[in-house]
Amino acid sequence: MRENMRRMRLLHGALAALVLTGLLGINAAAQDFRRLPLEEYRDKMAGGWIGQMVGVGWGGPTEFKWMSEIIPEDKVPVWKPELVNQFEQDDLYVEMTFLRTLEIYGLDVSSRQAGIDFANSEYKLWHANGQGRKNLRAGIAPPDSGHPQFNKHADCIDYQIEADYAGLIAPGMPNLAIELGEKFGRLMNYGDGLYGGQFMSGMYAEAFFESDPLKLIQAGLQCIPEGSQYAECIRDVVAWHEQNPDDWQATWHLLQAQYHDDPMGRRFVCGKSEKGNIDAKMNGAYVVIGLLYGKGDMDKTITISTRCGQDSDCNPSSAAGILAAALGRKRLPDKFTSAINPDGVFSHTAYTFPSLVAVCEKVAREAVIREGGFIEKDGDGKETLVIPVRPPRPGALMQSWEPGPPENCRYSQEELSEIVARE
Repeated sequence: MRENMRRMRLLHGALAALVLTGLLGINAAAQDFRRLPLEEYRDKMAGGWIGQMVGVGWGGPTEFKWMSEIIPEDKVPVWKPELVNQFEQDDLYVEMTFLRTLEIYGLDVSSRQAGIDFANSEYKLWHANGQGRKNLRAGIAPPDSGHPQFNKHADCIDYQIEADYAGLIAPGMPNLAIELGEKFGRLMNYGDGLYGGQFMSGMYAEAFFESDPLKLIQAGLQCIPEGSQYAECIRDVVAWHEQNPDDWQATWHLLQAQYHDDPMGRRFVCGKSEKGNIDAKMNGAYVVIGLLYGKGDMDKTITISTRCGQDSDCNPSSAAGILAAALGRKRLPDKFTSAINPDGVFSHTAYTFPSLVAVCEKVAREAVIREGGFIEKDGDGKETLVIPVRPPRPGALMQSWEPGPPENCRYSQEELSEIVARE
């Protein structure tokens, strides 16, 4: 009798679950997991790194030479295949510091250890990165190292240009990309400065399964608080694109008026000069303009993001990285891949391009298991990443111009002894 009652409860529970999944429009057997062949993951992840290298190499000569103005078409540099070899770019090697921390300590590494590793970096840094590292070296532990009380650059572009790694090792796992932002992005940023990185990494995470630029942007928006000014800015760009689908310069001017010229659009921006703008959301909007108006074409995406001006090497790097992850290395034009130097070492790292790709695969495998997925192997030995589908859970809303109180986080003397680098 008791066994029959137990079976009935199990049956009722199963029926209830079936009803619930039906109401939600979810087929548990088919849609609770997404499958990504490992070979395809490698191709897209490598494409994402190549896209970053191409974008920063192509736009590099224009960086901050055109501020609050559109770069003339004839001033855009001419692409040369060897420009892909960007081994001295901070747009690349800074985020590899974070990747190295994950390689050594795993995905559950503490933010305090992440801060120690970042504090021990030896490359030059500016703005939020520079102040954040200075804070860490002075004993101000994360997340206070990025808090506006200690970092007046908290809304700057820094984590936004370093968050690519977080999406490239989190295929289809937006919550991991968000978590990595909380862990690494808050070393130097807060509020919109943090959200910029989570937005970008959310787009990368979705690019393994989606190539439509608008859908990628929507996926990124789901990774940040809806009420943030960053999200508002990106939604505005999407709306302006709908109004002016063939005129990116019209959208550029609308963006300039609302988020540069209007003081309410620049409520917490370092370097509030008349023309310069290194705010994360403004430059993030230039990435989105490139993606929307580039329509899936690498050349158009890069040149439009570049011509928007301001941080015009970082922005095409982000846009090209996301698009190239969606396309995959095999679908990139030969002019972007033919001259990659496999023996070049990224500055301040031990990574060559092949070893970088290998480390990302290693961490991504760990991530799939950690997030509740698994790895299948068929009869021919080919592997597939089986990734659980979970809706993004963005963090709480933070605003740098009205920040919450700092958490009074400080490194112990023992931890400080591990920080050997000094200003």
